Amino acid sequence: MSATTVSFKVPSPQGPQPVTVSYTRAGSGQPLLLLHGIGHHRQAWDPVVDILAAERDVIAVDLPGFGASPGLPDGLAYDLRTTTAVFGALCETLGLDRPHVAGNSLGGLLALDLAKEQLVRSVTALSPAGFWTPAERRYAFGVLVTMRRIAERMPLPLVERLARTAAGRAALTSTIYARPSRRAPEAVVAETLALARATGFAETLRAGTSVQFTDDIPGIPVTVAWGTRDFLLMPRQGVRAKRIIPKARLVRLPGCGHCPMNDDPALVARVILDGSR
Repeated sequence: MSATTVSFKVPSPQGPQPVTVSYTRAGSGQPLLLLHGIGHHRQAWDPVVDILAAERDVIAVDLPGFGASPGLPDGLAYDLRTTTAVFGALCETLGLDRPHVAGNSLGGLLALDLAKEQLVRSVTALSPAGFWTPAERRYAFGVLVTMRRIAERMPLPLVERLARTAAGRAALTSTIYARPSRRAPEAVVAETLALARATGFAETLRAGTSVQFTDDIPGIPVTVAWGTRDFLLMPRQGVRAKRIIPKARLVRLPGCGHCPMNDDPALVARVILDGSR
C-alpha cells in the first residue's frame, strides 16, 4: 500500500511550525486512526489493516520522527502534549471528525491522551505506556535502548540473513512478538531498519521519563487490551489502567506479546472493532 504525506501547522512558543506526516488509508466507514509504538512504524498494523478496512476507513500513521515521517522542526518537543496537538491538527487537516483511535505502546498512550482531550469517539489501547512503576519504566526503557543500539550496529546483510530463518526472526523480534516466526522476513528487515533510523527515538524516550497516565476518561468508550506474554510492559499494568479508568473494558490477549497485531491478527481486529462500535 503506497503512502501519502500531508503537511500542516502546529502551534509552538515560536509561532506555528510546519509538520509533515506519512500515512496510508484504506477501507470505508467510520474513520479509525492507528498509532504505533516507539521505534516502530505504521507497518506494525499491516496484519490487521485488511480486516479493519472491511468496516472502517483506516488511517495508519507514521509518528513524527519514525517510519517515513520526518522529525519535528525546532521548537516542537517530542512530548505528549505536542504529539497530541500534532494528531489533533492531522485529524483536522484530513477532515476526520473525532475518529476512533487504536494505539500500541506509545501509540496507546497517545490514543488515551487524545481521548482525554475529547478529540476521538472511542479508544482501544494495546499495552499502552504510562501505567508503569518507576522500576518498570526503567526496565522497559533499558530494553528499548539495547534494541536500538543492536539495530544501529547490525549490518544490513546480517539482518537479512537472520530474517530468513524462524530462529533469526526470533533473535531480532522476540522482545515484542510472542510468535516472531509469523512475521514475514521482509517485515522484520524493514522494522529493524525503522528502529535504527528513527530520528525521534532518543528525544521521545527522554520525554517519556516523566510520563504517568493518571486521568479518568469520562464519556468515551475505552478498551485496554494486554498480551499475556508481553515481557516489555507487564500485563499487571493493565490492572492499574483499569483502576485509573474504571469504566474501561480490560481485555486479555492470550498468547500475545507486546505488539499483539502480529501474534493474533483476528483477535486484535475483533477487539478494536468491538471497542469502536
